[in-house]
Amino acid sequence: MNVSAEAGGANLDIAKLAVAALLLIGGIFAFYYFAAYSALLRVIGLLAISGGAAAIALQTQPGRRLWQFVSDARMEVRKVVWPTRQETVQTTLVVMVMVVIVGLVLWLFDMVLMAILRFLTGQGG
Repeated sequence: MNVSAEAGGANLDIAKLAVAALLLIGGIFAFYYFAAYSALLRVIGLLAISGGAAAIALQTQPGRRLWQFVSDARMEVRKVVWPTRQETVQTTLVVMVMVVIVGLVLWLFDMVLMAILRFLTGQGG
């Protein structure tokens, strides 16, 4: 009996997701169909329809799992210790200096290899 209840719930979830998708497709179609009307009104209408489709989709089991994932991700972001402005500036300066140093080393390496290649091929003059 429990299996049939789960199957019915899954079918209902599929139906809700289909309705949400059709609503979203219909909203996009209406946005372009009513191109002669104000863009502001069309955008507001599309946002309203998208919100309705999202509300329907969030009533399904996959939608609830997605919402739980988003909530968990927000909670984890709040736990992050962000660097101070001074740390950010110092790190940026170190990265910039290292980029210049590595660029110079690669340029010198390229010059040496080019000189060796010219010597070996006899194109150096």
